[in-house]
Amino acid sequence: MENGITTPRGFKAAGISCGIKKRGKKDLALIYSEVMTRATALFTTNQIKAAPLKVSAEHIKDGKAQAIVINSGCANAATGKKGLKDAKEMTKIAAEELGIEREDVLVASTGTIGTFLPMDKITEGIKEAKEKLSEEGGREAAQAIMTTDTFPKEVAVELKIGDKRVIIGGTTKGAGMIFPHLATMLSFITTDAAISGELLKKALKSSIAKSFNMITVDGEESTNDMVVILANGLASSKEIVEEDENFKKFSSGLDEVTLKLAKMIVMDGEGASKFVEVEIRKAKDSKEAKRIAFSIANSLLVKTAIFGEDANWGRIMAAIGNSGVKIEENKIDIYLGNLKLASKGCGVKFSEEEAKKILKEKEVKIIVDLNLGEESAKVWTCDLTPEYVKINAHYRT
Repeated sequence: MENGITTPRGFKAAGISCGIKKRGKKDLALIYSEVMTRATALFTTNQIKAAPLKVSAEHIKDGKAQAIVINSGCANAATGKKGLKDAKEMTKIAAEELGIEREDVLVASTGTIGTFLPMDKITEGIKEAKEKLSEEGGREAAQAIMTTDTFPKEVAVELKIGDKRVIIGGTTKGAGMIFPHLATMLSFITTDAAISGELLKKALKSSIAKSFNMITVDGEESTNDMVVILANGLASSKEIVEEDENFKKFSSGLDEVTLKLAKMIVMDGEGASKFVEVEIRKAKDSKEAKRIAFSIANSLLVKTAIFGEDANWGRIMAAIGNSGVKIEENKIDIYLGNLKLASKGCGVKFSEEEAKKILKEKEVKIIVDLNLGEESAKVWTCDLTPEYVKINAHYRT
């Protein structure tokens, strides 16, 4: 479905250029619901939190919100009292333009850390964005929140709650500094479903654990990560107030949205040429499986080997050993797709030609059988290329 966040009933959005970025690129977005929504959010676990996160965390305490204002090109992080004042000012300006309370506006920023917002440009930008709000504005909003992203990321899914058609839409940005928790990104999700605040929060937390918290590009966590969901109830569906079949349907739809968005982030990893899935099977414990998967996915040696299309399974073995999880080396099997590279902790003869063919694909799968239990985990990452270094060597300039 098109338009992502504006596909659900009652949501409008806009994305414009207010001059934060060079060359006229879009850098300010506004998302608005025609009615008050139930809202919940999750924020970065980084101890250094950007000013907009502090303001949004305060505003969303009552479980309500009606608008979100977002800028890209400047993170407004590590900016002290002035940064906090500016973030509050953004919500005030948006509220005045929309005719709502300042406390019902959330704010987000992304971009270079340690620089101040050009508030004169942002003030005029918010006014312009308000005038351009529309039900077709989802794509432009998705473009306006991008930094090193190469394409806008948005998705919408439809489901049935009773006899009513309910939609969940979402957009996200992120390409570098990607690692839980939440991965490094901004993500905004909208729905016209009617759902209690408590269950909305539960569904979001569960969904994030299976999606955004299972991806990594470079093992770096940002100061500005946040995921927000707004539910305005305009589908006129029965309100979800208990963990029944309708809650399961809603949660399943939300999972589809967050997982698709999370995978888009990995596919667009800075400089990435390959999308990589790491699956750990037959672990004693799901947490241990996840820990091993991330150890492999974050290994620079594994990631560069994938870029070089080198089936260097020893690097995978080393990453398993570096995970901190107690394993039994003589039980480990390693696969590249369906091609077995190691059995019971030792290498086996395999076709280098077949391995090369697998590694030339845009999507690569690494499978590790620990042969210790019944638990599993999947993590998604990308390769590490010279282009990643180029992008981040000159990010600020």
